[in-house]
Amino acid sequence: MTDAPRWDLIAAERRALADLVETLDDAQLATQSLCGRWTVRDVVAHTMVGPTASVLSFGGAMLRGRGNFDRANDLLARERAKLTTDRLVGDLRDRAESHFTPPTFDWHAPLTDLLVHHADVAVPLGLPLDRPTEAWAEALPFLVTKKARGAFTPRELPELTYAATDLDWSHGSGPVVSGPAAALGVAMCGRAAVLDRLDGPGHDQLAAWLRR
Repeated sequence: MTDAPRWDLIAAERRALADLVETLDDAQLATQSLCGRWTVRDVVAHTMVGPTASVLSFGGAMLRGRGNFDRANDLLARERAKLTTDRLVGDLRDRAESHFTPPTFDWHAPLTDLLVHHADVAVPLGLPLDRPTEAWAEALPFLVTKKARGAFTPRELPELTYAATDLDWSHGSGPVVSGPAAALGVAMCGRAAVLDRLDGPGHDQLAAWLRR
């Protein structure tokens, strides 16, 4: 696959998230997401910080965050979360084709970010993890790299064999933990809420890693 179809996948994920957010009411948007202290609205706002933030606004956030990228990111997400829902949805659609990537990363980062944050929204609302396996087939190999550590996976993954049951992908050695690609990917990114969707002799080891 060339880079062009991969950017098409990213654009499709932004539009799919816009379609989902458009159906949510205020109570759902205020629901605690799977992503730290962020609400569903905060998560949606965060997904477009990169494509919409100016160098000046990011620099200001870094100053207010005392040079800490995570604090700056949190500040920018919470500021965007004050926008109307229509504006948040509109930005996802209007800038769906954005080729923004965080410094030092390529297209893997925005694709994986969108897939995981879609789950951060969907799971606590009882909605299906229905993103295409084609997209997860690109994200899963990235998540097991050192490049993903810290930015996506909270720390080094436990030594397990990760096996998707809905696409032809596995990685690693040791006890097997298996399940749908989306659940595997979300768990590898530190979300324990999807553990009930995974199985295999490596399940308990992954659960212990997630609950540290």
